[in-house]
Amino acid sequence: MHIQSFPTRIWRLAHGRSLELGTRTAVMGILNVTPDSFSDGGAYAGSIEAAVARAEAMMAQGADIIDIGGESTRPGAVAVSAAEEQRRVLPVIEALASMKDVLISVDTYRAETANLAIRAGAHIVNDVWGAQREPDIARVAAETGAGLCLMHTGREREKQADVIKDQLAFLRHSLAIVAEAGVMAEAIVLDPGFGFAKDVSENVELMVRLPELLALGHPLLVGTSRKRFLRALAGREDLWLDIATATTSALLRERGASIVRVHDVAASREALSVIDAMLSARDGGQPA
Repeated sequence: MHIQSFPTRIWRLAHGRSLELGTRTAVMGILNVTPDSFSDGGAYAGSIEAAVARAEAMMAQGADIIDIGGESTRPGAVAVSAAEEQRRVLPVIEALASMKDVLISVDTYRAETANLAIRAGAHIVNDVWGAQREPDIARVAAETGAGLCLMHTGREREKQADVIKDQLAFLRHSLAIVAEAGVMAEAIVLDPGFGFAKDVSENVELMVRLPELLALGHPLLVGTSRKRFLRALAGREDLWLDIATATTSALLRERGASIVRVHDVAASREALSVIDAMLSARDGGQPA
């Protein structure tokens, strides 16, 4: 019996919106409104106009979602206050919310910031601590109907030796938190958290074994964009590893990812259009 690789699923989001996940990979474009992010820090901080222009450019290149972050998550980054994070992200979200075609994600682990961002027009909460840093963020998602991305991290805890066992243990705990808060299953996607307290070999093994995470029953979002482990694999110190990013985006799509999170939307969308056509033909459909 033939089983379709990517059956159509509807990701339920805030404000009555949704996103179809299926034969076409969804792309989340990264918009950091921070002065210190590892790749584009300072490029869009302090200027709403510059941030909106960047969002519009990514949408024109094929982004389905714009992910707005106000605090750098790079290793060793200095934490900012909730007030400062909100000062950075809320005006940009408000400006983008007037554009009817855009889906807006807020990259935060703070329940207060998530609540204010959704009220300002965001549709998705992208939590790099998987609702384990501030579990109240799950209540916010449940009450607002926001889409919720739960990411795995190895930071500030002891990891299990096997990368997938550690993933499953962490993400199952996150899923238990959000289920108790009343978040509906259709609102949840999972992110294995490439680069977050993982060495090069762990990241590579995680790429190989990504399909094992599908057992959790939720769509997968992946983000390898310009990560340090790609520099190690490529043997380069260049921060702009967009070819390596596009390559891993396509490979991880074939391994089971439904959404990719990237800086360079155009490069990854190009690569993904090829892999999506191949997967469609493999599943008996017609390439677009």
